[in-house]
Amino acid sequence: MNINDRIAARVRQIRADRGLSLEALAEASDVSRSMISLIERGESSPTAVVLEKLATGLGVPLASLFEKPTAAPQPVSRRGEQIEWRDPGSGYRRRNVSPDGFPSPIQIVEVTFPPGARVAYETGARQGVTHQQVWVLQGTIEVTLGRERFDLGTGDCLAMVLDKPIAYHNPTPKPARYAVVIVSGDHARKAG
Repeated sequence: MNINDRIAARVRQIRADRGLSLEALAEASDVSRSMISLIERGESSPTAVVLEKLATGLGVPLASLFEKPTAAPQPVSRRGEQIEWRDPGSGYRRRNVSPDGFPSPIQIVEVTFPPGARVAYETGARQGVTHQQVWVLQGTIEVTLGRERFDLGTGDCLAMVLDKPIAYHNPTPKPARYAVVIVSGDHARKAG
């Protein structure tokens, strides 16, 4: 199963689990019904921005769209089995590090961000409370949350609540690499 097929199956599965029609998801996510249909058939390579809108409309973290559909929960995620996805819009690469389907409120994602790349998620507030921490492993990135900008270098870690639009930018001529740790759902409400 390639990454577009995996995303297609996950979007279909989550939409069905939520009892949403294509029209209802289109309205909730601000993604056209035809685009959702293409994504669910694996005929589109959606950008990170489109996937974030779908995840918000489905009420799940973006990372969950990359999990194996109906995966049997396993406590270990082997490096060789972790699938990597490349955003066709910015060229950034993301890899879900956390085990697929494991019942945990925590998800870890590794991102490699190309020189000059920029991604802006305009979805703003999500359902429930979602906490996120970005830990820069190599290089430099700028993170803008709402109107506040944070310049982060190697070793820096930014903690935030995802309740505003967020943008990532690599202002340098070298790639950056960072880890994103996400806590959502009831556990995030307790932490907030």
